[in-house]
Amino acid sequence: MENKKLRSSNWFGRQGKDGFIYRAWMKNQGIPGYEFNNKPIIGICNTWSELTPCNAHFRDLAESVKRGVLEAGGFPVEFPVMSLGETLMKPTAMLYRNLASMDVEESIRANPLDGVVLLCGCDKTTPALVMGACSVDIPAIVVSGGPMLTGRYKGNSIGTSDIWRFFSDLRGDLIKEEELLSIEASMCRSPGHCAVMGTASSMACMVESLGLSLPNNASIPAADSRRKVLAQLSGLRIVDMVKEDLKPSDILTRQAFENAIRVNAAIGGSTNFVIHLLAIAGRVGVPLNLNDFDRLSSGIPLIANLQPSGQYFMEDFYYAGGLQVVIKHLEQLLHKACITVNGKTIQQNYADATCYNTDVITTTGNPFNDLTGLAILSGNLCENGAVIKPSAASPHLMQHTGKAVVFDSIEDYHARIDSDDLEVDESSILVLKNVGPKGYPGMPEVGNMSLPKKLIQKGVKDMVRISDGRMSGTGFGTVVLHVSPEAATGNNFAVIRTGDLITLDVPNRLINVALSDEELADRKSKFIPPEPPVSRGYASLYADHVQQAHLGADMDFLRGRSGNKVTRDSH
Repeated sequence: MENKKLRSSNWFGRQGKDGFIYRAWMKNQGIPGYEFNNKPIIGICNTWSELTPCNAHFRDLAESVKRGVLEAGGFPVEFPVMSLGETLMKPTAMLYRNLASMDVEESIRANPLDGVVLLCGCDKTTPALVMGACSVDIPAIVVSGGPMLTGRYKGNSIGTSDIWRFFSDLRGDLIKEEELLSIEASMCRSPGHCAVMGTASSMACMVESLGLSLPNNASIPAADSRRKVLAQLSGLRIVDMVKEDLKPSDILTRQAFENAIRVNAAIGGSTNFVIHLLAIAGRVGVPLNLNDFDRLSSGIPLIANLQPSGQYFMEDFYYAGGLQVVIKHLEQLLHKACITVNGKTIQQNYADATCYNTDVITTTGNPFNDLTGLAILSGNLCENGAVIKPSAASPHLMQHTGKAVVFDSIEDYHARIDSDDLEVDESSILVLKNVGPKGYPGMPEVGNMSLPKKLIQKGVKDMVRISDGRMSGTGFGTVVLHVSPEAATGNNFAVIRTGDLITLDVPNRLINVALSDEELADRKSKFIPPEPPVSRGYASLYADHVQQAHLGADMDFLRGRSGNKVTRDSH
């Protein structure tokens, strides 16, 4: 550190009027002058909010980080950024992921920070903070909030994936509203994000497998005291990262992204992993495309027996040994020399990992499920690709042909899905259009459409469903997502009609509609673009500049890393 000028010295190390202003106003918080004497200034980027229940315990977590920073000889400064609460935000938290990333990027770049600790947990907060930090590229380390404790109801373990089952039972008159209220009170019984391998847990696993967090970050429960210990150790470590000048660009190599994709396949991670990893790769300039996900995931079985693809919960996953065990089981498939935030290689981090429950974490030789956690589809229904999660789908629907039942919007779906007049049976394929990045806007998690009530009452549990939207990581079923280009662009998916014959062939990675090129071209020539869903503010900016799902749905003007240089001084 002695030979490298701290970034913060551009503020606090100045002489004259400028330095006076920078230091004097900070001192009104009771900070002694020696704290500005060539100490690394560590930002704690906090997504705490009472409107983001997953992250509502982050004030305590930030205090643990501060202890570590102070112990290492740095000076911590906590700052807020936009918090994205998956359960409450309308129309969808995904609309604001890119905005939050801009908040993070500009907050870091504009302020006297030498390194940053990213406190994130709820689904979109993790990719947003990582995207923003990568764009600035100063030393950064991620501390996730951790999963909540497993819910308990009538002696059974429950979690957020069970919401879909309970809701289906309610619509099928199998349970009553009164019982649903009791279940509701039993599920979320501690701080933390979803207790299953949903998007939040998938994101925590993503940052650990990329090397952006300390080992065991992904699975320690939020309520476990060891989560605070990890936060303190992360605060301790970031100071050394500043001294070493270890930045995201040093960690996020092409090989690190390949590791993360393979790990995600083995744990049955959320399909949202695809869109977020693509966006992060776009920020750091690493070439990554949908075909990479299919190629790298192919042949990797599911070895984590976790909901929604399996039986257990994140709490069980931690007690069984956590993500380090999964990484060790994948040893022969990974780039073992990839560096991580603690300065060690990923191989060194998992060398001593031990599995304590082989029901929860199996091996590649004897997997929980032979099907991989992710597959990429191509065909004339999705010229730029689509995503499906085979491990959470029904085997009998993996190769299926059926007539489309098309809904032109989410409002159209809600208005007609339970109508007795809806012409639909269990062989039909439900198609939902105009819920993509531009068309909604924001690409909501509505892809795993609830089945028609009249089919639920007949005992139907699953149908093929296709949309240009997304699905909650807690969801399951034979659901084709992220169809690209989306319907709002006027491409093939836009002109699918009720009655068209669609064939899904997951083993061969195909999804096609039985229409000739000539018929598709004729329909597209008559396509009338829908009215823009918004006309002002950030949502309008988003709709004008968001890229399609196969590129990560980032803004076109945010791709590529711009660095941390301070280019202007107002004083």
